[in-house]
Amino acid sequence: MAGAKNHDYHILPPSIWPLVGAFSALTMTSGGVLSMHDNPDGKFVFALGLAGVLLTMFQWWTNCIREAHAGDHTPVVSLHLRYGMILFIASEVMFFVGWFWAFFDFSLFPSTLAKVIGGTWPPKSLTAVLNPFDLPLINTLILLCSGTTVTWAHHCLLHGNRAGLKTGLWCTILLGMLFTSLQAFEYAHAPFAFGHNTYGSAFYMATGFHGFHVIVGTIFLAICLKRTYNGDFTPKQHFGFEAAAWYWHFVDVVWLFLFAAIYVWGNWGFAVD
Repeated sequence: MAGAKNHDYHILPPSIWPLVGAFSALTMTSGGVLSMHDNPDGKFVFALGLAGVLLTMFQWWTNCIREAHAGDHTPVVSLHLRYGMILFIASEVMFFVGWFWAFFDFSLFPSTLAKVIGGTWPPKSLTAVLNPFDLPLINTLILLCSGTTVTWAHHCLLHGNRAGLKTGLWCTILLGMLFTSLQAFEYAHAPFAFGHNTYGSAFYMATGFHGFHVIVGTIFLAICLKRTYNGDFTPKQHFGFEAAAWYWHFVDVVWLFLFAAIYVWGNWGFAVD
């Protein structure tokens, strides 16, 4: 029969959202540049672009959920969705590699930045750093616990335990919110500020972007919780939850490297100096 589907792929219908997303991203970045140049309209342009990006994300992912309910996510399509998520996480890994590279470049080769930090590490203007075995250690334990609760939730989903799935997600979301709250408290009481020296800049950029990823992951899991209450996930079809769990484990692993490198090793370098 002409036009009959004889393959396992999903041919998407025409959509306006890629175009809307592209123009929204252009508007948002343009607004950011204008704001950096003290243009009074910059913040408005940035906010307008951000609203467009968020609307695109909401509509696009809503369509993905509808496609899943319609049975369009065949085994082949689901496999390719997983490939896409893996590549996205790989790109995020390289994003954080840049911040680690900057921190180690500042600390291992201070002579190349002699005019900025006086050729020494830690920078001469740095008088104190955070104790890694105070709030940072507590936050490390919190994230490690959240990794176990999201794994437990996944295990419950695979075995059809809806109550355990909901409990595991609730625990993970609450632990993520606790982590963010403690990090905000830590920033408020940190003995150094952003931008005064290379240590502060590297510290806040690396840990701050990680904190942003924790917030995104918490929202991701909250949406999964809402979908769980809607009855969306089944033991055989739950890529949305699986992607959120992968993202959360990525956030956990990055924090372990941040804790070891910037908090522990960075503190040791300060103490030795």
